[in-house]
Amino acid sequence: MAATTSTVSLPSVRYTRNLLLRSMCIIYMFAFLSFYVQIPGLYGDNGVLPAKAQLDLNSPAPLLLKFKQKPTLLWFAPYLGLNVEYMMDVFALTGALLAFLGFVKQKFCKLPMFVLLYSLYLSLYQVGQVFMWFQWDELLLEAGILCIVLTMSWSKKVTPTDPVSLWLVRWLLFRVMFSTGAVKLISKCPVWWNLDAMGVYFESQVIPTPLAWYAHHLPAWYLRLNTVFTNVVELVIPFLFFFPIRRIRFIAFYLHVFLQAITIITGNYNFYNLLAICLSISLLDDQFFYHRKSKTESSQIWKYLTNLICLAVYGGILFGTYKLFNLELKDDWTISSKIGFTQKEFDKAISIVVPASVCVAIASLGIAISYSVVNSLFSVKDTSKKVKLFVKTVIINAVVIYIFALSIVPYTTSLYPKLNSTLPIQLKTQYKKMEPFHVVNSYGLFRKMTGVNGRPEIIIEGSNSIEGPWKEYQFLYKPGNGNNSLPFVAPHQPRLDWQMWFAALGNYHQNPWLMSLAYRILNAQPEVMALLNEVENPFKHSPPKYVRASLFNYHYTPEKNKQSEQAWWTRERASEYFPIFSKDHPPLIEYLQKMKIIQDKPAPKVTNTVLKNALDTLRSVVRKFEATLLLWGMFTAGCAIIMTV
Repeated sequence: MAATTSTVSLPSVRYTRNLLLRSMCIIYMFAFLSFYVQIPGLYGDNGVLPAKAQLDLNSPAPLLLKFKQKPTLLWFAPYLGLNVEYMMDVFALTGALLAFLGFVKQKFCKLPMFVLLYSLYLSLYQVGQVFMWFQWDELLLEAGILCIVLTMSWSKKVTPTDPVSLWLVRWLLFRVMFSTGAVKLISKCPVWWNLDAMGVYFESQVIPTPLAWYAHHLPAWYLRLNTVFTNVVELVIPFLFFFPIRRIRFIAFYLHVFLQAITIITGNYNFYNLLAICLSISLLDDQFFYHRKSKTESSQIWKYLTNLICLAVYGGILFGTYKLFNLELKDDWTISSKIGFTQKEFDKAISIVVPASVCVAIASLGIAISYSVVNSLFSVKDTSKKVKLFVKTVIINAVVIYIFALSIVPYTTSLYPKLNSTLPIQLKTQYKKMEPFHVVNSYGLFRKMTGVNGRPEIIIEGSNSIEGPWKEYQFLYKPGNGNNSLPFVAPHQPRLDWQMWFAALGNYHQNPWLMSLAYRILNAQPEVMALLNEVENPFKHSPPKYVRASLFNYHYTPEKNKQSEQAWWTRERASEYFPIFSKDHPPLIEYLQKMKIIQDKPAPKVTNTVLKNALDTLRSVVRKFEATLLLWGMFTAGCAIIMTV
């Protein structure tokens, strides 16, 4: 059988696969560069949470034992004559360079490169501590594993296993989206159940954009309708990712991308939304980009039938939305909405849907694997090539099945624990062994809506006298001074600003790293001060003798005042967050010594002076660029190279 007739039943996915891989390189590039610019302030020897405290490079323990304790390539730092901080620089820069090469040239998107990208990011993640405990970091690691699977075929051309590997990407996208939608209602958060979430979300999100202010002041009924739309896109549309009719999947793709685009323009969620869009490429095929009619598509009967099915599916979703959310058009042309089911009914639905989704996934994956095996047997005539292709297909399919099986554990655990208890103990044991490598993860963003009565913000102040006056420190991106403009900062993630948002939801005892931040401010540590707004530093010439932190409640300025005032926020002090500290405060020093922030023993010396000087020079150059401009500058440079080479 000729190769051209071997895959007539499946659309070509060669271009789709390559586009997904190159898009992943863009995400990796953003992630590594964003991380790189923050290394000294977050993880340097004088940073907020020094990475050297995570790794004892002077330990005489065997290297293998060290890897078992913490799987990171940073253990090799002494072999290059570097310490942990400089080794992190090397890893971040290497990852950014490799990703940039894969972005500008398809030939670099090979298995070794994606193995390196995953390994380097995992190595940094292992010492990232609280500043890297985000779902998008885990999502990038899991997506990186799937890129490795996609490139295991070692072929520029489409292979029988490509549709199977892309199916695994769809399954990841499904888990992310459906879990994110489900946990909102599973959490019993009244704001989500009352459909008031969007009325709070635009004000309470971590780093809002200027458009978030305008979105917050949209009519209440429209914001409630947007909450309905979000629920439907996250809870229902993901099931269409596996639909056999292409047009239905394509519409699901458009809806998914639209939701991510709205999130991008109203909120700074670093590379997360771009990564979600990147994963959605798996819903497409090559005919999406350049239409080439197949014999099936040429049939008018098939065309009418698919149109009819498409109308039936999406018509059914619209009708279901109308009934389940009690949509009603009012006399004033507004649309009222209210959830028409109870928590008990939703929990029962989840108990049915989660196991059903696993069963549907098994069936869908089984069909894809069957096609790949058959195509491997009939796509080439040469017997030796056929055997090699078949063996390769079996191996890759086995890897896909293994990853899929592992993913069932976190998926069911986060949504329906009762199903998890019925899983084989061997499967859960395997998942536990692979957990440090984040091959698969559990997901579910915005479980509960915070900031209902105003967004809490921590304001750090310094003074040279306990009686005051107290002067406020400004951060680069998070709300502080109400007159400061809201920023566009994505795909960069200012991890300190992000963690300040989470810290405001608790107390300083739950966020011990804040004590280190206070200590670094008291010592005016340059690496840490670079993470704050140095232009508005109230103590430029010498650090304050005392620091304190207060908790404020922030609200957007009313719509009627925004036209005449510059302020974006109004705020009122709620309470003390942490008490007054000085840099020689004994309890503070003792606490930081226990955290290994302050250490008596000397750090490992850097003996590779040539590499050290090169890294210092590069750092001094990069420091002159604002992080977001640096990231988009690299992207623009990559686009220019693609267009000219």
